[in-house]
Amino acid sequence: MSAAKVLAACLMLASQTYEVPPAVLVGIYKAEGGKVGQEVGNTNGSQDLGPMQINTIWMPELSKKWGVSEKTAKKWVRDDPCTNVGVAAWILRSHLDETQNLSQAIAHYHSRTPLHGTKYKTKVISILKDNGLVKTDR
Repeated sequence: MSAAKVLAACLMLASQTYEVPPAVLVGIYKAEGGKVGQEVGNTNGSQDLGPMQINTIWMPELSKKWGVSEKTAKKWVRDDPCTNVGVAAWILRSHLDETQNLSQAIAHYHSRTPLHGTKYKTKVISILKDNGLVKTDR
C-alpha cells in the first residue's frame, strides 16, 4: 500500500476515533507539510515531528499516557504515521473540548498566541477552500 493511502486510512480512523472532521485533519496535514520520520527544530529548542508536525512539548504527557519513555513516545510520533495522525486528532479534540469552537481549536493546534494562531487558522481554512473541502459562500 502506498504511503499516501496509509496516511489517508490513518486520517479517517483518527477522525472517527476523536470525532473531529476529517477535512480539518487534511487541512492541518497540508498546512504542516511534514513527512514520516521528519524532525524539524524550532527556535525554542523543541522539535516538530512527522506528518502532522507534533511538537515535542507533548512528549511528557504522551509518555505518561502510554506508559513508555519520552524517547519511545517521540520515536512513535515521529516514525509511525497512524500514531502521528492520531495524536494530531487527540490534540485537536482537546482544544475543541476546551474552546467549543472548531475555528479556535484549529488556531490553538498551532499556537495559543493569537497572532500566530489566527494566521495558522486562516492558512488551514484557505487550504480547505482551495481543495474543495468546505463550502464557500457564493
